[in-house]
Amino acid sequence: MDRFGFIREKLDIKILILFIIRRLPGEVGEGKLSSLILVDDGINYFDYMECLSELERTGHIIIRDGKYRITAKGDRNGEAIESSIPYSVRSKAERAVSELAAEMRRNAMIGTSHVIDKNGSPIIELSLSDGMGEILSLHLLASSEEEAKMIESNFRFGAESIYNKIIEILLEKNEEE
Repeated sequence: MDRFGFIREKLDIKILILFIIRRLPGEVGEGKLSSLILVDDGINYFDYMECLSELERTGHIIIRDGKYRITAKGDRNGEAIESSIPYSVRSKAERAVSELAAEMRRNAMIGTSHVIDKNGSPIIELSLSDGMGEILSLHLLASSEEEAKMIESNFRFGAESIYNKIIEILLEKNEEE
């Protein structure tokens, strides 16, 4: 079967894998990684999986809890050889990586969790960081674990607008003044 992409050899696939993982701000799951890697029509999934396994075996990447990250060796070697990736493939990969990297950075700045207290009530902790430090920390009591999960999900989805609304409310001029 003919392949029409620029990347056909296993070494090229490995270089692309290292190129992409190097640009991500954290660990990435296999599903998201494969969608980033398969940007070129010359790459087939089975070759990609084989290359991923080989990079892990050689110590270029580490897999932990189903997520991949680069090692110092992979970073060093990837930097040295990534210029061999064809420009069109590199451009596509960089665009795709930048979107995922932005999403990963945002998710890292939003914290949500809950614990069940001794009375059986969920206590929710929500936090928002601006990359330099925490700008909001909020503890709430929920009536049920289902409600706690919904609050966490809604906060994760709209943390920035929730923060802005809280600030707006707190800065409103009070009629008593």
